[in-house]
Amino acid sequence: MSSTPQRRLLLINPNTSTSTTERLVQTLTPLLPADMRLDAQTAPFGATYIACEASHAVAAHAALEVWAAQLRTGASAPEAVLIGCFGDPGLFALRECSACPVTGLAEASFIEASAHGDFAIATGGVRWKPMLERLAQSLGYGPRLRHIETVAPSGAEMLADPEMALRCLRQACQDAARPGVRAIILGGAGLAGYAQLLQPHVSLPLIDSAQAGLRVLLQGQAPKPQRQDNGFHAQWSNVFVNAPA
Repeated sequence: MSSTPQRRLLLINPNTSTSTTERLVQTLTPLLPADMRLDAQTAPFGATYIACEASHAVAAHAALEVWAAQLRTGASAPEAVLIGCFGDPGLFALRECSACPVTGLAEASFIEASAHGDFAIATGGVRWKPMLERLAQSLGYGPRLRHIETVAPSGAEMLADPEMALRCLRQACQDAARPGVRAIILGGAGLAGYAQLLQPHVSLPLIDSAQAGLRVLLQGQAPKPQRQDNGFHAQWSNVFVNAPA
């Protein structure tokens, strides 16, 4: 007796840190529908944890390479793609070459947070602030973003020291609760699952960026795909699809 094939959600971690991938898997797997499985893939090259413009640019290429590897192996098409980084490297390029919905932790969080009204962000790594401001503007959420509160430790450092992370993030979330802010995004793949622990210490709704990514895809809130099949434009097909595995 054959079992019913499970739907597949492709999770691309554009960081090369497998511990970050594991944290995302541990956080999201219990929230999956019974008929869906999470196919988590880690970037084959790039930064251990994205924390600047250069590492973000490389991560976009790495995310595309993960997608191209899926096409080369002939794997069945996923139902959706989630970019497991709060910064969404490669979002627009992946959306261009995918026939299924694609979103990232940041865009999904913006979608959920804006339902409450104006929002703020608390995240690790000071270099992220201008990058996230630019992303919010490009996605149309700039007017809703009131404030970004960053802490000095990077997401990787906080992933390695949960007690320190909770201390830093609790203060950051409290400082982000400024006049006019109606919700706070706790952003970062390495911070997946922390919002639930911090919520009792913060007066405003806290949005876990990883969980938001999953919910937005499951609820059909991500932008609809613009094409009918998966693939790259002709001039790029040899670069990605036919590249050595």
